[in-house]
Amino acid sequence: MKKRNHAFDLLCGICIIRMVSLHTMQQCGKANVDWWLEVMQWSYFFMSFFFFKAGYFNKSVTSMPSMAYVRDKAKRLFVPYLAAGAIGNLIYFTLQVFVYDKYHHLIPRFEIEHIWKNSGFFGNPPVWFLLSFFVTYVLVHFLERLRLAVVSGRLSRHAAQATSMVYALFPLAGFWLYRNGNPLWLDLNNVFMGVFFFELGRTWHRIIDKAAPRTTVIVSLILTTGFVVGNFVWHDASYTMSNNMFSGDVLPVMFNMSAILCGLSGLLIATNVPRIPWICFIGEHSMVYFISHFPMLFFYRLVHISFGRSIYGRYDDVIILLPAIFMICSWLVPYIEGTPWLSGRWKRA
Repeated sequence: MKKRNHAFDLLCGICIIRMVSLHTMQQCGKANVDWWLEVMQWSYFFMSFFFFKAGYFNKSVTSMPSMAYVRDKAKRLFVPYLAAGAIGNLIYFTLQVFVYDKYHHLIPRFEIEHIWKNSGFFGNPPVWFLLSFFVTYVLVHFLERLRLAVVSGRLSRHAAQATSMVYALFPLAGFWLYRNGNPLWLDLNNVFMGVFFFELGRTWHRIIDKAAPRTTVIVSLILTTGFVVGNFVWHDASYTMSNNMFSGDVLPVMFNMSAILCGLSGLLIATNVPRIPWICFIGEHSMVYFISHFPMLFFYRLVHISFGRSIYGRYDDVIILLPAIFMICSWLVPYIEGTPWLSGRWKRA
């Protein structure tokens, strides 16, 4: 068997740690302190890494008929999206009875239009990612079907030219949606950026396969340095995947994100980074931490509010929550991964 390269496990683990820390800081009212904003400015690309990774490991998204492909991705992403969202809703609506007159910062009121405008569930908003991920997979599948039709000569020359450019135009489509108030329902405005990063991952994999390890290291170092320099030059430029929010112009954002996603992954892959146990474990089981952490965080906060104590503005609760959430999620790994409708780990036919 080919020895496992731990580069993507490590990057996934770092991404999950960043995400859990961000949501904890937000719920504890510390997300806008200067030092944390600086951490976010140097790590904003990490959520896009999951789309990049999906593309990197998908050499072909046309390996099965379209309906079978959509059903498979629905089982692995859409079903867990609904299940994890339902758990969040249960916590939100159950505890709302006890905190209705004690609302503090960042506890959203229920509004009916939320059902079709937003993809995040009350009590578990981060599951937006699973729906956007599912739609990205499906969209890439049909775009690839179109490309194959062009290659086989069943479509016109003009269609062939269009398919070769469509991925490069997707960031512009995402930016246009942002400039027009992100009008798509269910927060699907970010899917266009998701498709771009998916294709970027596939392209980077093809480049690495053809390049010598030494060449990969040199190019990756140049790209990583490009990100560092670019983030100093355009320090206000960033992108938030969850709500398709651009800060600054699209070109600096795309340059910085493409450079660091390719550069950092290329360096770790080419140097065959060793397994770092705790971080790589989180990366290997990222789905568990992803769907579980926010309901715990939200439950903790609502219970405290129900007893008249706010955790907003308190670092002591950050210190309590972070290790507790990671320990509980780690304990839950075998149970959630053994539950297909939560983990998406269905047995293949």
